Amino acid sequence: MKAFKYILLGFTAFASLSCEEFLKEEPEAFLSEDQYYKTQADAVNAVNAVYFFLNSGGSSIQTPYNTLFNTGMNMAGDDEDPGPGATNPDVRSLSVLAHSSTNLRIYELWQQHYAAIKKANVVLEKIPAIQFDEALKTRLLGETKFLRALYYFNLVRLYGDIPLILEYQKYVNAADYAIAKSPSADVYAQIEKDLTEAAAVLPATYASPNVGRATAGAAKALLAKVYLTQASLPLKVSAKYQSAVNKAEEALSAADGGTGNYGYDLVANYAEVFLPAFKNNKEHIFSAQFKSNSLAQGNNEWPRAILSGVPGLNGNYAHMVRYYTQGTDKFFSIYKLFKPGDKRRDVTFVRSFTSPSNGRKYALPIANTAVPNDSTPFWNKWADPASTAVTNQSAANVPIIRYAELLLIHAEAENEANGPTQKAYKSLNKVRKRAGLPDLTAGLSKDQFRDSVYLDRRLELTYEYQRWFDLIRQRDAAYNSTFVANQQKVGKTNAAPKHVYFPIPQSEIDNNSLLKQNPLWQ
Repeated sequence: MKAFKYILLGFTAFASLSCEEFLKEEPEAFLSEDQYYKTQADAVNAVNAVYFFLNSGGSSIQTPYNTLFNTGMNMAGDDEDPGPGATNPDVRSLSVLAHSSTNLRIYELWQQHYAAIKKANVVLEKIPAIQFDEALKTRLLGETKFLRALYYFNLVRLYGDIPLILEYQKYVNAADYAIAKSPSADVYAQIEKDLTEAAAVLPATYASPNVGRATAGAAKALLAKVYLTQASLPLKVSAKYQSAVNKAEEALSAADGGTGNYGYDLVANYAEVFLPAFKNNKEHIFSAQFKSNSLAQGNNEWPRAILSGVPGLNGNYAHMVRYYTQGTDKFFSIYKLFKPGDKRRDVTFVRSFTSPSNGRKYALPIANTAVPNDSTPFWNKWADPASTAVTNQSAANVPIIRYAELLLIHAEAENEANGPTQKAYKSLNKVRKRAGLPDLTAGLSKDQFRDSVYLDRRLELTYEYQRWFDLIRQRDAAYNSTFVANQQKVGKTNAAPKHVYFPIPQSEIDNNSLLKQNPLWQ
């Protein structure tokens, strides 16, 4: 890939940093490649650089789990829209499915994932030759395989067939960087291989300062999700449903019917999943780590969801719910899909903001004749009570996979493989119970149970960068895609099968003579 001729150079040592800081990347001096990759500290730094693309941020960069998945992906779905503060034309075109292969956000998603994969490939080539503690070396290589699998998992779901690069490319001639796409099935096979090898060598837990790194349980949980995705649309490898069940049960705790010994469970209070004071708790299987106001390591999502003009708060209201018509209500949104007793609703959203300057409440009423006194719901999952208007950042971690999702993966896969069994009900009902909802009605058909799991996934995981991927893979009883119907339901009448995958960025095609555009985008 001609576009990624980066050389991983000197980064400050991280071995003694706190859990929030270990992902930080700070170039201090230029070193040649021959001078680097000599010591244990070099190896640790090189792996930390692979983590870097999960959480880095700042005024000039968006990375996948720090804003880019929202501006470059979620806006294309059925739950979110760009608010008044989102003026970028690439973001707004995505939100109405009017994007093209020259869309900057679509390019950035591609570029940042491949840049991270490039760093992973450097690690996997260079670290084995460094002489240092073999146990630590094995762990670092396992972490790197986990991360490479995660980055490829995102790419294959976003773009379909993609180039599969597994070696450190350091060519002289630009033409040597040209590489054709690999079929999605081959990409998934490599993802499975990396995660299986990672799970075999990674530890179950970490002590400070390494809390937050990839674990064996995280590799198994992510692999269960990979299996479920392959069994779903568009691949439809139905045998993978049972693989997803089996792998999920290796990570589930014994109380939930699994054999895992990782200490995972739901926290009792849904709000504690997201509040920075409770980060890396027993529900977080693997998360992007954030620290507010610290060298661009803060989560930049929170101010984007805050109403503009509140004295003392630095909100720009760039992210809002998508409104659509349902019945007589022209301001229906995902907020109204929650039942009034669902405890998740008032954690996921707030209806007003209290100014720290004058103590007054600020809201945004809606002139909705169908719902008297209606007002705008604002996303609230990444709120940070300890943050100030000056920092403009949150310390809230972003869960990449958490225990509630593992339970939902297990429930869905078990239903597809074996029908709505007692095991499937148990996993889904545990998530519902924490939300304050009654157990799901007994005696449902497989199709009815599937629809119930889909709805609870949508409500449980909204604003966590999951919905777009679910829109792609979910289906009806006849195994037909529901992507177009779900998009048209919320007013995106131009939704078409081609929108399931993003187009390959045109700049990449221009730089790579072997790279071809996705068929429906030609």
